[in-house]
Amino acid sequence: MKNDLKQSLKERIALIDKSLHAYVCKKDNAQSVVYEAMEYSLFAGGKRLRPVLMTEMCRICGGSLEEVMPFACAMEMIHTYSLIHDDLPAMDNDNLRRGMPTSHIKFGEANAILAGDALLNRAFEVATEYSGDTPARALRAVHMLAVSSGTEGMIGGQVIDLSSEGREISVDELRNLHILKTSAIIRSACSIGALIGGASEEEMSAADTFAVNLGTAFQIRDDILDVIGDERELGKPIGSDAEQLKNTYVSLLGLERSKQLVEEYSDKAKAALEIFGDRADFLRELTDYLIIRNN
Repeated sequence: MKNDLKQSLKERIALIDKSLHAYVCKKDNAQSVVYEAMEYSLFAGGKRLRPVLMTEMCRICGGSLEEVMPFACAMEMIHTYSLIHDDLPAMDNDNLRRGMPTSHIKFGEANAILAGDALLNRAFEVATEYSGDTPARALRAVHMLAVSSGTEGMIGGQVIDLSSEGREISVDELRNLHILKTSAIIRSACSIGALIGGASEEEMSAADTFAVNLGTAFQIRDDILDVIGDERELGKPIGSDAEQLKNTYVSLLGLERSKQLVEEYSDKAKAALEIFGDRADFLRELTDYLIIRNN
């Protein structure tokens, strides 16, 4: 990663983390364990990709960081809750996440489930605390959050993922799975950022095209890393997709074709940013980084 991109990312993540700490922190009360579990997973070292995308898309569309930040934090809470639940024995049954024990290993299954539920609820508490000047946009943004994380988004993709284990599906079915499971909240992050930033319909469309292609490239890179990645860098064992008989781009198309697709989708993502001109240079550099990342 280039030093200037690394520094820009670091600064953006620091601002997001500061806001997240204000919204989610330990409390000394009878239910303190759930706050501890929420905080544990929320600050376990994630890339903050979705809130970074949301805040940056808002910026390039002319919006303010202050106005979009509650939605960015809500998005990260939703993403974190999904990871807690994905790791559960009933789902992917993972013991490590980012090199640390998963929530159910650390706090027990019941508290992990409750911590995920609590983060989801807290996300909508935060998003509906909006006090800006464009309440109609805010209401539409809350709706986007709900749809992208629900049965026609992330949850729907997870259902399809679970039902397809142990049987081969087509590439089109796999693409649809990941458009729901992975790309839906990435698309929502970019669309909400553009919306709160005051984007035109043309800019909203470009933001969505960028996001769906970036989300696909990101997922394919994940599939590749599960085969060739370094466990120490990934913070979790490699080869779990094959062990669980999951369909991936690598299992269906092979490693080399998957690498080509990462580049093709990332090129489409960057092409969609042309409408924003030089303002989108950070997003272009971020896209390039995400397709060569090792974790």
